[in-house]
Amino acid sequence: MGKPDIGVRNLLVKLLSYGILVFFVLLCLYFDYVTRGLFLSGSNIVNILQQTAINTIIAVGMTFVIISGGIDLSVGSILSLAGVLSTMSLLQVFSRMHQGPAVTAWPLVVAVLVAGMVSMAVGAAAGAFNGFCITRLRVTPFIATLAMMGSARGLSMVFTDAVPISPLPTAFTNVVGGPSILRAIPPLVPLAILVFVVGYVVLTQTDFGRRVYAIGGNQEAARLSGVNVAHTKLGVYTIAGLLAGLSGLMFAARVGAGDPKSGQMFEMDAIAAVVLGGTSLMGGTGSVAGTLLGSLVIGVLAVGLDITDVSTYWQMVIKGGVILLAVVLDQLKVRLGSVGL
Repeated sequence: MGKPDIGVRNLLVKLLSYGILVFFVLLCLYFDYVTRGLFLSGSNIVNILQQTAINTIIAVGMTFVIISGGIDLSVGSILSLAGVLSTMSLLQVFSRMHQGPAVTAWPLVVAVLVAGMVSMAVGAAAGAFNGFCITRLRVTPFIATLAMMGSARGLSMVFTDAVPISPLPTAFTNVVGGPSILRAIPPLVPLAILVFVVGYVVLTQTDFGRRVYAIGGNQEAARLSGVNVAHTKLGVYTIAGLLAGLSGLMFAARVGAGDPKSGQMFEMDAIAAVVLGGTSLMGGTGSVAGTLLGSLVIGVLAVGLDITDVSTYWQMVIKGGVILLAVVLDQLKVRLGSVGL
């Protein structure tokens, strides 16, 4: 068979580029039909947004990595390590300041700020180490982040003796990880939106973002044009680690404990969101906006399968199939000359 003509090719490209949006709408309508209107109820939409928030934060960092032509398998383990260390610091600061009969909000505020700095510092350090191994030691991203995945998970077990850090202050879990702000918006949602906006601006409006695209498109050409490839890659992996670390504290607030076993398979959901959103695994193309849509698809799929009583094991199978389908469609777009979302 010959190649399709230009008109047919352009049509196929449009269908592939906007197919994820159509899939998202059809998925929502299907689950709403099956659940007789329960799925698109206000309370369940809030639940979907809360379920999606953590993955969105991690996936924004993963978008930077994949656009640059890399991969990061360590974000779930970094989340775990940052989660346990930040909750340990939170409890220490809170217990030292919260003494005597007086009840004030300041001990918790200070403890949360300290814990937040610890979580981001741990994540950024782990991500920077990934970048150092990749740029200076010439280790491939797959191997470097695979090693970090095991090391960070092991350290989280060592620091906790594999026992979750709990109980956390009730005010912390209610306010930071609780179900709503003013009984309307899950607290994690504004944070995810902020991360999305900052990530979008950095990728589309800054020199750093342009360098990320350039490296992913053609690393050697970017180097010859004056781009500092090593520094840019180091920054990319540091961003991914920082956002995974921040997610560690947020996830601990949501589940009420700093669990060393948390974050398992989170890298799978993040990669799925990025690829579903149109970012090419070959690097050089993609967007944070697409990643947000991909993350919503993953969230809708997870909540919908839960509501319809699909077992966890089958959910893993379905997610794996969705990732495979997204990669196949991505390769088809590349062959057709598509530039993605």
